Amino acid sequence: MMAAEIPVIDLSAPAFSTANLIRQACVEHGCFYIVNHGVEEELVARVFEQSKQFFSLPLDHKMKLLHKEHRGYTPGSIGRSIESFYIGNLQQTSLNQWPSQEVLPSWRSTMESYYCKALSAGRRLISLIALALNLDEDYFEKIGALNGPEAEAEAYIRLLHYYPGEMGHSKETKFGAHSDYGMITLLVSNGVPGLQVCRENFKEPQIWEDVLPLKGAFFVNIGKMIERWTNGMFRATLHRVVLTGQERYSLAFFVDPSPDCIVECLESCCSESCLKRFPPIRSGDYINR
Repeated sequence: MMAAEIPVIDLSAPAFSTANLIRQACVEHGCFYIVNHGVEEELVARVFEQSKQFFSLPLDHKMKLLHKEHRGYTPGSIGRSIESFYIGNLQQTSLNQWPSQEVLPSWRSTMESYYCKALSAGRRLISLIALALNLDEDYFEKIGALNGPEAEAEAYIRLLHYYPGEMGHSKETKFGAHSDYGMITLLVSNGVPGLQVCRENFKEPQIWEDVLPLKGAFFVNIGKMIERWTNGMFRATLHRVVLTGQERYSLAFFVDPSPDCIVECLESCCSESCLKRFPPIRSGDYINR
């Protein structure tokens, strides 16, 4: 398996040049790394430490927070060597589930800090994607995709723990080749490889490339919503995880459009020679479907 050559984009560079690089990366790859994104490495390390502490708890402790309303814990099983935990919009205070402070006293404050920092990075990146499409940088806020400049987007943390193989799987086991359904996903791992991308979704046979961890960087996937807005010009990345025989932790941050946002082809992305590929759809209906 070969390593993918993936662009590295510095978010501290001038917006115009950064937007041009993002446009090129989204057209040619559908994915890229970002650095200088404003989320401190020390905070990411603390999230991984808290994640490891939670997943190390006895199963009966974790099952008290069993997944509901798209929040909480999903256990592993025979045939599924992965467990996960979702944290959603912090303003929806009654929906998120939190481990007991007696068991994990720093869990909630760490996750809330990370959520806010990652959301800020995600919103900054989405404004640059707007510029990359020759739109106003607040375009997606103005159409209600991000619930307005002062509100939180539909965003989720997903903590993931991949077993090293003790659940009965070989290192060749692959987890779900798929494209994310939202706008963007920010990914980071604990340094253990396993993530792969296929940049030519419809090419046969599919060619899978390793995504190597890059210190201090997020790996960014473009999701299906951006693909629909751009009429397929910006590609949603097909990706999967292959077990390597090592215990692996990863951290995904998903930014999705507001459920009431209408996702429809941008006028600049269609023409008489490039007809609209996707009908308009309400974001919440698409995600629920």
